[in-house]
Amino acid sequence: MGLFSKKERSDERQTLDNGLAKTKESFFAKLTKTILGKSTVDDDVLDRLEETLITSDVGVETTLKVIDKLQERIRRDKYISTSELNAILKAEIAMLLKHDNGQFPATFDAPLPHTPYVILVVGVNGVGKTTTIAKLAYRYKQAGRNVMLGAADTFRAAAVEQLMLWADRVGVPIVQQGMGADPASVAYDTLQSAIAKHSDVVIIDTAGRLHNKVGLMNELTKIRKVMQKLVPDAPHEVLLVLDASTGQNAVEQARQFTQATDVNALALTKLDGTAKGGVIIGISDQFQVPVRYIGLGEKMTDLQLFNPAEFVDSLFE
Repeated sequence: MGLFSKKERSDERQTLDNGLAKTKESFFAKLTKTILGKSTVDDDVLDRLEETLITSDVGVETTLKVIDKLQERIRRDKYISTSELNAILKAEIAMLLKHDNGQFPATFDAPLPHTPYVILVVGVNGVGKTTTIAKLAYRYKQAGRNVMLGAADTFRAAAVEQLMLWADRVGVPIVQQGMGADPASVAYDTLQSAIAKHSDVVIIDTAGRLHNKVGLMNELTKIRKVMQKLVPDAPHEVLLVLDASTGQNAVEQARQFTQATDVNALALTKLDGTAKGGVIIGISDQFQVPVRYIGLGEKMTDLQLFNPAEFVDSLFE
């Protein structure tokens, strides 16, 4: 259990490389202009690099951390050639990506730390939340898990209907009470049903809007309390889904949701269609929340568990 074949690993890496193609093309085009005609990293190169990172959606705060580290290196070594810049940047970015420190299953078929393993999904409408839940259900089901969905985003009729449709396509059971139902009641019933049916993984959809932080906080606190009556340490993942293609918009959503609730995992969708993949670096560093999943295409298998080392290798390849 927990092991991929060499072919599966190769296929996943190819999907990652293809999905990051636009980000890599944009980032390295800007980086090439930064060092054009230069042999050493001087103040002019650092200024240009700062602009490159910010315009690559890494974010101002994280960019300044990288620049400070490079300035420290220059003060220490007195000299950095532009040919060394890639390797140094790669190392600095790798250090900025937040690791989950083993709190989550390493693969979809790895032993689960809790049964049922409860994932509570939050995020605004339009970011790919529903399809991310469907892909998660598919990946866990393919790994031999019994999966159950809960439709607790009850303020938008389409949200319940879409999740029901995806549950049918993936072939997993779903608990729903229709539009207008109490989200906490749906979550409780989902967990109760999952326990009765010995489900391994429970994925509950909720919070499809961010009308105000207090309302969101109250709703998610209520959901958490009712679930903990059945599973004391639930939810195990509070997963915030963000659309990578929105760049700094995704950063603002991360700020709002992390202030409103205890988000402990991130999913970044639509990476394959954007040059803004650098936003992963800034969000992971700024909010100190690990990126758990990345969406790299339309296929059900195009949702991958995020591997920071492979991401950096692919970005700089």
